[in-house]
Amino acid sequence: MSANFDLGDIKRRMQGSVASLKHELGGLRTGRASASMLEPVQVDAYGSHMPLNQLATVSVPEPRMISVQVWDKSMVKAVEKAIVDSNLGLSPATEGQVLRLRIPELNEERRKELVKVAHKYAEAAKVAVRHVRRDGLDVLKKLEKNHEISEDDEKRLAGDVQKTTDGMVSEIDQLLASKEREILTV
Repeated sequence: MSANFDLGDIKRRMQGSVASLKHELGGLRTGRASASMLEPVQVDAYGSHMPLNQLATVSVPEPRMISVQVWDKSMVKAVEKAIVDSNLGLSPATEGQVLRLRIPELNEERRKELVKVAHKYAEAAKVAVRHVRRDGLDVLKKLEKNHEISEDDEKRLAGDVQKTTDGMVSEIDQLLASKEREILTV
């Protein structure tokens, strides 16, 4: 096996896509307030996109309320805009540098919208995993073409890459099904 091909690296990159999906799904609300709901929110601040938790303290003072204490007064509007634009269905009430987010009960229509968002996140994760698979297969084809590995090794390693891909896609499907149940159960 050549030093240019590393199945462990391919697995690590695929697991990164799955970890990213877990993070994004954690941000979808299920009816109860959670500080992790705001983790995917990116704020246009200081000339770049920054995670909300680098600009403010997020806390949960009540089961249906999230409090966001913005550190820099000049960033309050940007944080408010990012939360509204985040497609979480939350509208902040601003009191000075504190934004209060009341978590409404989820109606059936909103639950279905959240499921669609979850599906979109899962599909993006699957695409990312498939891109990693394609990269790995391209490296194998190049190694075989340059006679650095045999055709049999290329086929065997390509099979390993495909098994890894199938496992990751299966894990993504399980995460999606779990989140869908969580969103749809009243």
